[in-house]
Amino acid sequence: MELKYGFVFLIGIVVLVLLFFLQFKGKDKYKGGKKVVGLSYMEEDPYYKKKVLQYKILSYVLLLSFVVGILASFWLLARPYKVVVNEKENYNRDIILCIDVSTSVDELNLKLVEELKNTVKNLRGERFGIVIFNASAVMLSPLTDDYEFTIDVLDQLKKSLETYNGDKVPDDYFYRVDYIMSGTTLGAEERGSSLIGDGLATSVYDFPNLEEERTRIVILSTDNELEGTPIVTLEEAVSICKENNVVVYGIGTKEMSDIEMEEMKTAVEKTGGRFFLEEESGTMHEIVSEIEKAGKNLIKGSKEMKMVEQVEVPVVFLITSVFFVILVTKITKG
Repeated sequence: MELKYGFVFLIGIVVLVLLFFLQFKGKDKYKGGKKVVGLSYMEEDPYYKKKVLQYKILSYVLLLSFVVGILASFWLLARPYKVVVNEKENYNRDIILCIDVSTSVDELNLKLVEELKNTVKNLRGERFGIVIFNASAVMLSPLTDDYEFTIDVLDQLKKSLETYNGDKVPDDYFYRVDYIMSGTTLGAEERGSSLIGDGLATSVYDFPNLEEERTRIVILSTDNELEGTPIVTLEEAVSICKENNVVVYGIGTKEMSDIEMEEMKTAVEKTGGRFFLEEESGTMHEIVSEIEKAGKNLIKGSKEMKMVEQVEVPVVFLITSVFFVILVTKITKG
């Protein structure tokens, strides 16, 4: 226990010392009055002895009560407190949704983002991030446990996909379309589009503190139809995932060729994940079940320091001292 205003308590001690000094200074000096004849006889009287003893006891109790009361009062004024450190700890997993936003995957992505909103609502402690890619990868949402923000990003992504593929042209058409086009088409003229390896590798490096042990998962949505020259191939991206213990769950479109499907299935299974097709019923439910089976690692959150006032002890002393003062007063009057 510490005192916020320690000097106040010191003042209380000084006050008590001064009162003690003033109380006993010159106490033995004769100040006048009448002398009593036969004092020695009275001192031997049992009743007198009883009353003197009672007087001394009550005097000491009263003095002690005043001392405790004054000290307790200054103790309270000094604001006793203790520092409490709260550290949030959760068994968390880090999940990144990695979406191929080339137009051939739009139908799958529309279903995926809508289903993932319910998934995100049911998360408890996991951090969720969103990366979209085509020729280049763009992070829409860093890893966060702010699920309202994540759902808002998924809503914006859905609106953008619907606008790009819809018949109606809303007033904010260019803003909506630019939501998925801006940044993701960077370098398309030189390197092409739908660069799956680049998107997956970027997602891996968007996990913070890769050297720390924790569960990391990527949900990869793509048709695996490469239309250019990536910086990182899918095989190389898979190697990066394995080196950093990142598990990939892949979702492919129903239009995928057998070769593209087999290549993607082989790739994600190398990371310890699974491959799903868009046309399979309950795809998202299966993915969520797989994620739930994945291990959790303890992540220590931010530390919060609080000053908690500790007034219970001085209040008990103060109340007790007042009680004894009242009790002594009642006894002496009786």
